[in-house]
Amino acid sequence: MQRNHTIMQFFEWHIEADGSHWNRLKDAAPQLKQKGIDSVWIPPVTKGQSAKDTGYGVYDLYDLGEFDQKGSVPTKYGTKQELIDAITTCKEHGIAVYVDLVMNHKAGADATERFKVIQVDEKDRTKDISKPFEIEGWTQFTFPGRGDTYSAFKWNFSHFNGTDYDASQKRSGIFRIVGENKTWSENVDDEFGNYDYLMFANIDYSHPDVRREMMEWGKWLVNTLQCSGFRLDAIKHINHDFIKEFAATMKQEHGESFYIVGEFWNPELDECRSFLDTVDYKIDLFDVSLHYKLHAASKEGKGYDLRKIFDDTLVHSHPLNAVTFVDNHDSQPHESLESWIQDWFKQSAYALILLRKDGYPVVFYGDYYGIGGETPVPGKQIAIDPLLYARYHKAYGKQDDYFDHPNTIGWVRWGVPDIPRSGCAVVISNGDEGSKRMNVGKERAGQVWVDLTNTRKDRTTIGEDGFAVFPVNGGSVSVWALPEVDIGSGK
Repeated sequence: MQRNHTIMQFFEWHIEADGSHWNRLKDAAPQLKQKGIDSVWIPPVTKGQSAKDTGYGVYDLYDLGEFDQKGSVPTKYGTKQELIDAITTCKEHGIAVYVDLVMNHKAGADATERFKVIQVDEKDRTKDISKPFEIEGWTQFTFPGRGDTYSAFKWNFSHFNGTDYDASQKRSGIFRIVGENKTWSENVDDEFGNYDYLMFANIDYSHPDVRREMMEWGKWLVNTLQCSGFRLDAIKHINHDFIKEFAATMKQEHGESFYIVGEFWNPELDECRSFLDTVDYKIDLFDVSLHYKLHAASKEGKGYDLRKIFDDTLVHSHPLNAVTFVDNHDSQPHESLESWIQDWFKQSAYALILLRKDGYPVVFYGDYYGIGGETPVPGKQIAIDPLLYARYHKAYGKQDDYFDHPNTIGWVRWGVPDIPRSGCAVVISNGDEGSKRMNVGKERAGQVWVDLTNTRKDRTTIGEDGFAVFPVNGGSVSVWALPEVDIGSGK
């Protein structure tokens, strides 16, 4: 049978801007596969507004680190050829590559233009706070370093519906561009009245030339890189009808197995359901609701009722469309959506996404390898590796939950015949030391199980009735399973 699938988000916000990240991925591929990682989500591959740009300040969609633009040939992460080599190596090791697409805005324009705008209230973008007036905006993209290679399309103010800077007055604001059919899209998140505008020069998806160009770029990117899927950035700000059309086109072009997950950063489950309905379930969504519950659990400690950890989460209501995660580049310390899960609960949080039957889990590079920058955070590979091992070798079959205590919960995966010695029992405590008496099957009577996390050094023997008592330390997680070699009960 197929083994469990696991994604690694192979970057964090402070990856060093030395142009070596694609080579880092290439070198890591064999070990990642050995750990049970069979797909990676990589950062934006397109040229940003500077040599150090993370890729989210996207400048030229067709420059993958090939042209001398914005101060360098390579992107922050490396050259186009190094990127292709890394993807090729990943595929050779059975690892799918999902590319991060930034399609909401463009940054680092080559020249300014004069055009009319209306300034809107930053807290309610449906409210105009000025009459139409002229500004000088950075909206002209001519790509002098690339020319017409791959695409002759040049961007100007007519292809955007908003910007945030008037160069003539050197002042910032949110300016809606005035013109025929120019307005905010109605098919976006309704935070701030209308959340079409996010940053920089906001792409106007009501413009037919823009839609056509972005569709062609999506096809070109897959054909160029031979990637296996996309992660779509900031989709609550992009016309939802375009996202639906884009996803359908990519799957039609590259097959239904082409994978797409979207960042719809909204913890409200009804909003996520509505979005999935709109896009005909063509894409999966990150489970933001679960992330915030994990964050709350890590902050509240014993005061958090673990029995409710999956209430009103996407993985509970739409398990086939939920991509579960603990933290990512936006939630890490000092970033835009900071909601960092505290260290004491991090391993438990990963057990909650890696060892259950539902959801497509992501391991964050920053959690695994560590975070750089001015306030570095050490990696937690020692804590995560046993869970990856358990996911790949043990966490299969029927799942029985023992969510019967606010501070100590557990579940059992019964295992499957196709994977010898599979099956496990997981216990999590956010309070005192505890235990769970759980049934793992009469056929396991007499087996001696160990804690794969090495947190508990004792052993547990399965009783004649298939039950055993599985202990856990306070504020910790233990993953009990049959080791690869039979052992005695010991002490």
